[in-house]
Amino acid sequence: MGDTAARPVLGRAALQPDRRRCKAPGRMGLIGLLRAGGLLQLLVLSTACAHSTDQLDPSDISYSKFVLENGLTLIVHEDHKAPIVAVNVWYHVGSKDEKPGRTGLAHLFEHLMFNGSEHFDDDYFKALDRVGATDLNGTTNADRTNYFQNVPTSALDVVLWLESDRMGHLLGAVNQERLDEQRGVVQNEKRQSENQPYGKVWKTLGAMAYPEGHPYSWPTIGSMEDLESASLENVHDWFRQYYGAANAIVVVAGDVDAERVHARVRDYFGDISAGPPLERHEVWLAEANQEKRRVLEDRVPQARLIKAWNVPQLGSIEGDYLNLVSDLLGAGKNSRLHERLVHDEQIATDVAAFVWLREIAGLFVMWATAQPGQDLSQVERAMDEELARFIAKGPTNRELERVKSEYRANFIRGSERIGGFGGKSDILASSEVFGGSPDAHREQFRRARDATPKDLQRAAERWLSDGAAILEVRPFPDRTTVASGIDRSALPEPGPAPEPAFPKLQRATLSNGLAVILAERHDVPLVLFDLLIDAGYA
Repeated sequence: MGDTAARPVLGRAALQPDRRRCKAPGRMGLIGLLRAGGLLQLLVLSTACAHSTDQLDPSDISYSKFVLENGLTLIVHEDHKAPIVAVNVWYHVGSKDEKPGRTGLAHLFEHLMFNGSEHFDDDYFKALDRVGATDLNGTTNADRTNYFQNVPTSALDVVLWLESDRMGHLLGAVNQERLDEQRGVVQNEKRQSENQPYGKVWKTLGAMAYPEGHPYSWPTIGSMEDLESASLENVHDWFRQYYGAANAIVVVAGDVDAERVHARVRDYFGDISAGPPLERHEVWLAEANQEKRRVLEDRVPQARLIKAWNVPQLGSIEGDYLNLVSDLLGAGKNSRLHERLVHDEQIATDVAAFVWLREIAGLFVMWATAQPGQDLSQVERAMDEELARFIAKGPTNRELERVKSEYRANFIRGSERIGGFGGKSDILASSEVFGGSPDAHREQFRRARDATPKDLQRAAERWLSDGAAILEVRPFPDRTTVASGIDRSALPEPGPAPEPAFPKLQRATLSNGLAVILAERHDVPLVLFDLLIDAGYA
């Protein structure tokens, strides 16, 4: 069992590239190039010269994967260009694992895990700042919680010690005082977030797009009431349930040796409990075929129209196609929405379109911020027309090549870094957690590369034709008060009772003796007819 666990799984890109085709000029040759033509020029030599363009696959990230006896997954990427290392720890738990009435625990616990552990009972930022950590933070979303930092390679043991101590030895340091302190911090964070312009949009949109009880229907930060009612026992139970070694991924990327890292991680993390068996949510897309609309008044300078559609989850084929669709419609100044609404008609100051793909469902979101005083109905009409045109005809080849190039460039810029958001450690961790393998991102990259105009058109027609959740954010009207001279020291005395003015009653008697009384009034075109009979159960 131990030998099996210690055997690494090598990623396809772990093989060394063939560098024989790349011949960099010597120092004298380079100087000659710089002086050519009498101009001082900068020549940048890229390591990409080892391959021709068609051979280089930027999604090919080398890795070694190990699974410890307790279920902890370790992924190591060796990158020796600088003496630094990124450590990125992902726990496969987020706000979707909460229950109604107990929301906000995942994010609250992210804060608590920076506050000290049983063997380092102090702020984790202090210890990491002392060793020169950068890109240091922790984040929580609906599906996962992560902690990451870049440090000099010489400080790797410091990080592994700290990360393993809060994974395996935390609860003794989480007391009522610290819970109350971090509860207040999170509640203040929630106030700040929701009281900034458009800050209530995502809370409102989540409740519109997903049915009650869906784990994406509440915000990651939770409700103020649930945060207030969270007890120390609730918090401890949450940790015991979800923060076991078998529910964690540790990624180490940088100037390291994979086998040595594996040995150190086994030393630091090997004695931590695996944790209990966990149930995972099934995919729940919450497809809608009817439009839902809501108006939200907020203290914002301009009105904004937001439209969202329920779409497939992270890792799905059509989700990846819709990612490109969103770029075509709303990413950058060359996008269709920007060209029409902002540049040509100038009815909006900004537009956006993006997919929010998560583990069990996704959203496709478009918005446009109207010019001051601009009618939102005209903005919506223009957005709808551009979307309808795309669904009817799809993108041009030139448009598609543009967004493919942007997709590729964004991936390369992110993967050039070993840590932080979008860096190699993040890519490998995300692929393992949501795709089941550190190189799962390569399939997503391939789909984007090979997508055709017809693929994108079909995906847009399937998912964006109806069922939108539409949120109008309107500026809260400026209100004011006027000076009042009312005396509020005593209740006013009423004046004399007014005399009522009833219509004159007209009377007649029918030949059978039935009395008829008519009260005639012409305020509304109605007749009220009552027949009163002097008889009853008495």
